[in-house]
Formats: sequence, structure tokens, C-alpha cells
Amino acid sequence: MNKPIQRVAVAAMVLVLALLANATYIQVFKADELRDDSRNARVLLDEYSRQRGVIVASDGTVIAQSVPTDSKFKYLRQYPADPRAFAPVTGYFSFVYRADRGIEAAQDSVLNGNDDRLFTQRFMDMFSGRDPRGGNVVTTVDPSLQRTAYHELANADCAGPCRGAVVAIEPGTGKILAMASTPSYDPNKIATQDFTEAEKAWTALTGDDADSPLVNRAISSLYPPGSTFKVVSTATALHAGLGASTRLTADARWRLPDSDTYLSNDSGSTCPDASGGTVTLTQAFEHSCNTAFAQLLTEKVPGKKVDEFTSTAKSFGVGEDPAGIPMPVAKSSVGDIGNDLAALGQSAIGQRDVRLTVLENAVIAATVANGGTRMRPYLVDKLQTADLRTISTTSPTTVNSPLTTDQANTITDMMLKSEQSTAGSQSGIASKTGTAEHSDSSDGGETPYAWYIAFSPNTNRRIAVAVILENGAQGQNSYGGVVAAPIGRAVINTYTGGGR
Repeated sequence: MNKPIQRVAVAAMVLVLALLANATYIQVFKADELRDDSRNARVLLDEYSRQRGVIVASDGTVIAQSVPTDSKFKYLRQYPADPRAFAPVTGYFSFVYRADRGIEAAQDSVLNGNDDRLFTQRFMDMFSGRDPRGGNVVTTVDPSLQRTAYHELANADCAGPCRGAVVAIEPGTGKILAMASTPSYDPNKIATQDFTEAEKAWTALTGDDADSPLVNRAISSLYPPGSTFKVVSTATALHAGLGASTRLTADARWRLPDSDTYLSNDSGSTCPDASGGTVTLTQAFEHSCNTAFAQLLTEKVPGKKVDEFTSTAKSFGVGEDPAGIPMPVAKSSVGDIGNDLAALGQSAIGQRDVRLTVLENAVIAATVANGGTRMRPYLVDKLQTADLRTISTTSPTTVNSPLTTDQANTITDMMLKSEQSTAGSQSGIASKTGTAEHSDSSDGGETPYAWYIAFSPNTNRRIAVAVILENGAQGQNSYGGVVAAPIGRAVINTYTGGGR
């Protein structure tokens, strides 16, 4: 063979090898990335040609399903059960906006049938000539509780459409029984196959004046927890060997250490039930006295005070990288306190840089309710094939024990007394309210974030809740015990049958 022919042959072989290498790279290494690319309409067309799996509540109520259509897309995604109430759980699935938010996004590979655990089902469907089908997701959500949480939030006394969230947890397992967020949206309007209408709905939901209805405020937003964080501050004191009878200042104002800053109790009043200018820790908790808690953490707790506080908060899950439920969860934090005792005093009452999700505050309440044992929260109970064969089950998982049983009982007793000192109190509920400042405004005119965390310690149907309301209609007087507490009590009563 002469030299020119050899060169051409070698060049051809190199080109063939390059082609094979490129094909291998694309089909093996880049396949997942290309398949998941939002611009890849072929994948969506394929998914719309198969029956996507259903999402159901704990009692089997269907909250997301695919139904046959006569259009060029074989199936339409529908959300049949009170869609605005369940939207934070389901999310949406749309040809234009893909599977985004909620279970639709977190369990997309199961619902669309591509999950490796559904290989046997895919093989049997192909062998039998049946159209491909996705798997099903069974959630832990109690549908009646979810509806109550949403409608109580949406119909609360607010300045404009209510902005807030509710999370309810079963303390002994970590099951999320309800996860509501307002304002909400109807995912059917995004899932429609009328793309013009879908775009109109999307524009309305994402506009500057829409109050961010697509944001799940239960897990994606971070808030200063205000006085609800006194549960963690109390736990810090108990860990350090202090007790319910520890005496603390009852002063209306108290100067923070090494600072010219003063903390004040609500309305500038002294702490009720004082004796000799002091109150017990139990009394300070019951009446939510800021000055007492600032002194508790900065003076009474021995040793490395900041380390004690931050490590206790971490044991409740604050500052951990959230594991997902399986949806993404914002990371709660106590902020960077350093060695600043003044900052510690402010953090002790849930202010300064302390930020929690509503889910995290519900976990704190549930941990106390569960005798001091923290369970990992979860929203998916099990995954199934289309023919209802279970392929995965979530088992309750113990994370740690931030409190001993005695310490949890001590805080429970304090929370029972706190509830009885709250407007509209109800027997059989242990609670803590919070009214959190959230801006640097100097005019004092902001509407605070209203919090309520609570649980039912004396019933067989155990439940813990956390509620936040951002825009109570009473302005500066939108206290947690006034605007958030009725929502939390309604959710608890729906589950336990109490309060009637």
C-alpha cells in the first residue's frame, strides 16, 4: 500500500474512533445531563405520552394524577383535591415549566417511571405491550389536617392576603402531617396544555405584586423566631445544671453586658409575679420576659456560654445541613455570635441573627413533645409501582436526644403554663408564642412576625405544630398569642378532636 493511501486509511480510522468516542461520551457520560436539560422537549413529549404516577395523601386521597386527553399530548396532569391547599406538597408538572417544586420535582424520576427501582415494572409493561407508567408516591399528609391548616391561614385576620405557613408533625415518628403555605396557587393553571393560559398564570404568580405564592414558606423562608426560641434557651440552662426555680431579674429594662444597649419586656413592664425584684425561670417562661432570658444566658449559665447555647441549638437541628424531606429545606441558623455576650442576650430571645424555618420550629416543639428525642421529619411514606407494589418505605429515624425525659417534662410544664397565660388559652395544650421584630426600622411601626409553637401532651393522637403569620391586621399589636395561636389550636383540635 502506498503512503498516500496509508495516510487516508489512518485518518479515516482516527475519525471513526473519534466518532465512537464522542458517541460513547454523549450516550454514557452526558446522557443524564442531556435528558434533564430543560430545553430537551423530546423528553417531555415522551413523559406526556405515558401515565405519570399519582401522588396521594396518607388515607389514599389523590392529590395529583394524570388523565387521558384527546390532544397531541396523551395525558394531562391534574390536581383534583383542593389544589391550593395541597400545592406546597405537590408542586406542579408542566410542559412549559417542567416538574418544579414539591413532590413533583423531588420524586420526578419515580413519577415519570425512569427510576431504577421501576426497572421490573418497565420490563413487564414492555413485555405485555402495556403503555409505560410511572410509579406512585404516598405521602404522610393527613388531608383533613392539611385543609384545616391552609384554610385557617388563608382566612386569618391579615392586612391583605395572608402570608404565613403551618407545619404539623407526629412527634413520635417525624411524619409531616400538614405543610401549608399562603398565599398559595392552583397548579392546574400551570399544568394546563393551553400554553397561552399557562404563561398568563405564570406571569400572574411571579409578578412583583403577587406576594410570592410559589414560595413554600414552610421550608424555604427563614424568619427570626422571637420568643419561641426561649424553648432552646431554657434547654441550654437545663443542660448547664440550672433549674425551673432559678431566680432571674424581673426588671422592665436590662442592660446587655459590655454594651449600651438595653432589652425591654413587652410594653416596658416588669415581669409579672415578681418577688424581691426577681422571678423564677418558670415564671419568666410563662410570661415571656425578655430581660430574664437575656440575664439567664449571659450571666447565669456557667462556663462557655456561647458554646453552650450554640451546641444546644445544634442538637435541635439548628445549623445542620437539612437532609430534605425529600424537598430542599433552607438552613436555619443562630448566626455568628462570636464572644459577644450582648449578641448572646439578643439571640437568647430569638432576635438578632437567629433564623428558623417553620419546619425547624415544628421539630423543636415535636422534640419536647417526644420526651426529648428528635425524630427526622419526612413527607414521603412510601413509593409504589403503578400496580401498587411497594418499592421503598420510609422508616422513622431517631436523630438524637437534645433533652432528657426530665428536662423535656420541665419544659412541657412551662409550656402548659405559657398556654394558660395566652389569649384564648385552651387546656391540654403546651405552647410558646413569639412576636418577632424583623427589620432595622427606627420608627417602630413594623408589623411583627407572629409565631405559635405547640403540642398536645395528654392525648393518644400526638401532634406538634408551628405557625407563622407575617402580616397580621393589627399592625404592631399582631402578637403571636393573638393572631397565630388560633390557627395552631384549630389544627391541633382537628387532629385530636379537642377544643369542642
